[in-house]
Amino acid sequence: MEPRDEPDPTTWWERYGHRLGGDPVAADHVGEPVSEDPSPAPAPFEPDLLLRARGPVPDRGWRRWLHVVTLGRVDPGPSAAQLAEQDRLARVRSRLAGTHRVAITSLKGGVGKTTVTACLGLALAEHRGDRILALDANPDAGTLADRLTGHTDRTVRDLLDDLDRIDSWTAVSRYTSLAGRLQVLASEQDPAAGEAFTRDEYLRVDAVLARFFSVMLTDSGTGMVHSAMSGTLDVADSLVVVGAPTVDGAGRASKTLDWLVAHGHERLVREAVVVLVGRGSREIDAAALQEHFRTRTRAVVEIPHDPHLGTGGRIDPARLRPATREAFLALAAAVAEAFPARVSSTAT
Repeated sequence: MEPRDEPDPTTWWERYGHRLGGDPVAADHVGEPVSEDPSPAPAPFEPDLLLRARGPVPDRGWRRWLHVVTLGRVDPGPSAAQLAEQDRLARVRSRLAGTHRVAITSLKGGVGKTTVTACLGLALAEHRGDRILALDANPDAGTLADRLTGHTDRTVRDLLDDLDRIDSWTAVSRYTSLAGRLQVLASEQDPAAGEAFTRDEYLRVDAVLARFFSVMLTDSGTGMVHSAMSGTLDVADSLVVVGAPTVDGAGRASKTLDWLVAHGHERLVREAVVVLVGRGSREIDAAALQEHFRTRTRAVVEIPHDPHLGTGGRIDPARLRPATREAFLALAAAVAEAFPARVSSTAT
């Protein structure tokens, strides 16, 4: 009896291996240890993926009412005004690396420079998480602290006298007062003290305070030629020029820009924000006025007349008209657009 031919292994697996769940390749490795494929890595836990995507909820007017009474089933979305405010807030909260110094100035007084410094500081401090300082560098007994806190018992002169001992945030805070989340440093209040702030003194104070604050606003006093103004402009990163929507007030702001250009501050002028404070006249072409400053600077912001600010007393943000609050938020957003997101590699 002739022996039967043994089936070829490969052919057999190709024909019958599928019945056993086999793999023809595995036949070549019979008797070898079987290596199991590692289990796939578990997907990371992503909390955001568990939530249904939702847009911003309307926060005012009929849109808010409709959203509330329908328990969100009918969502008309936010209004254009709400979206504009959210955009301004996003710009105000933009990332800032290092310290940014803002000089608030005008060629002459009486246009609301101290008011702008105070309300700009309040807007920045309310909506940012870092430390904001409003510094009064007015050599003539400035009123910034009076408008914000009423505390003038500790001034920049006291800070100068103790400057060598300022080595911590606690030490700095002994010389400032607090308006909301805004730190305020008062100017010298004694008229007999003469020039309260020289250029060198300002630079010494600036070098110390820059270690503790992210944004430093300087109310630079009346005029452009006093000594502290020179120091303010030497270190300023950006500039706010204050005027009014009148022929006289706008003329002062324009002459301030002229003076700055004539004294070598072209960069500050190009990046400046012009603020026009108060009620304009129907005889003034507001569009032409804004266009004049837009051709010379980065932005123009109008602050409407507000009876609360018009008293010249202590500023209570809760008593400002909504339009005034929105205008100062727009100013804060315009100023914050110049904040650097990172420190330049050429910075010293």
